[in-house]
Amino acid sequence: MAAPFHPKKLVIAVHPKFPAALSEAQAISDYLREHGLDAPLGSLHDEDLRQRVKAGEFDVLIAVGGDGTILRAGHLCAPCGVPVLGINMGKFGFLIQVKRDNWREMIQQMLEGDFWIESRMMLRAELYRAGESQGVWQALNEATVSRGQYLNPVRLVASVDGLHLATYVADGLLASTATGSTAYALAAGGPILPPDLRNILIVPIAPHLSVDRAVVLAEGASVSITVQGDNAVLSVDGQSPIGLDAGDRVDIRSAEFSVQFVRFGDLGYFYRNITAHMNQNPTTGV
Repeated sequence: MAAPFHPKKLVIAVHPKFPAALSEAQAISDYLREHGLDAPLGSLHDEDLRQRVKAGEFDVLIAVGGDGTILRAGHLCAPCGVPVLGINMGKFGFLIQVKRDNWREMIQQMLEGDFWIESRMMLRAELYRAGESQGVWQALNEATVSRGQYLNPVRLVASVDGLHLATYVADGLLASTATGSTAYALAAGGPILPPDLRNILIVPIAPHLSVDRAVVLAEGASVSITVQGDNAVLSVDGQSPIGLDAGDRVDIRSAEFSVQFVRFGDLGYFYRNITAHMNQNPTTGV
């Protein structure tokens, strides 16, 4: 699919604690300058850069790093509809199509309009305590309610669209997007979902005498997770955990906006990427 525009206003962003990414980002900036484009370069934590992205000053944000960097870029860019082009500097890069050794070719393709935009659903997680909202978070991968610092499992009641689904005694329960199906959900034994699906995936973590299968909800469905007992936390996309009290409820549904990624070639890139990563597993035979 041809892109509807030729990007001219680009910005390059890195994680501040990734020196190798900063060096590569500078090389990208120099490359773009040679092609007559002045692309600002900064940290994803830089408030000035963040405000400029939110103000709609840029056509595309080039994120240089690993999947964690892409997650942060997605959180920033999704609400304002700015597409993200990821350059992989990490080990895996499930979210990233462009590698360190071919970004020149791919960026040139983008500048020529030879790319397409992939839209991936995000989640909206809202925490309620005694009936009052305590905060709202957005997730590209998953929202997880799990045990805190103690080893005891937690007791969690899950309902879908207001109807009881199951009660879990487990290390935790995660609600994942299709994107997140290759992240924590995969490690917990969940299935791999095509990235364009807009379904929520529910996966128990180390369940004890409980339902031990993942559940894929219908598109548009929402899930509520209620905590029974203490020692539970809420974590969204691996960010700092939020302590939960007995009776707290986390409502999770699809967010109002999606993350847009710059993609190249055919739609089969996702499966080729997955296969390549699985073949890197040292426990896998030749």
